[in-house]
Amino acid sequence: MDASSTGDANASRTKVEQRGDREIVVTRWFDAPARLVFEAWSNPELFRQWWVPKSMGMTLHDCEMDVRTGGTYRLNFGEGMDFYGRYVEVVPAVRIVWTNEEGAEHSSVTIVTFEEHDGRTLLVMSEVFPSKEALEEAGGAADATHETFAQLDALLATWG
Repeated sequence: MDASSTGDANASRTKVEQRGDREIVVTRWFDAPARLVFEAWSNPELFRQWWVPKSMGMTLHDCEMDVRTGGTYRLNFGEGMDFYGRYVEVVPAVRIVWTNEEGAEHSSVTIVTFEEHDGRTLLVMSEVFPSKEALEEAGGAADATHETFAQLDALLATWG
């Protein structure tokens, strides 16, 4: 899956690929230092401004995030649609690892790294599933990152 085939210049900056049977990896460069990109991922007020793709028409009703090793999160979209888990590892401006526990036996682990080069940040997000079937069941959720990362770009351009 490579967004460059879509013709959308913004989307082509986000690369989504499947590695093996159990992992999806998304990469994108952001024109901001790692500390600001990390802040957008760890501050609930900032996170809620970019995480939900606007085209989906969804509303993030509640966003609870305790972004520290051992902390928890819960994102509520209403009507029993909750995403939740715990932060396994948090190293500010370097790495966040969390569990996605709403999927029960199909739950995944997400790893986000922030690597700064000359004031820009290479973000790599990897989602690892317990099985090939779990990855297939998750469907194309990673495809939404083209839009959400464009929204993050817009936020970073106006803030910080």
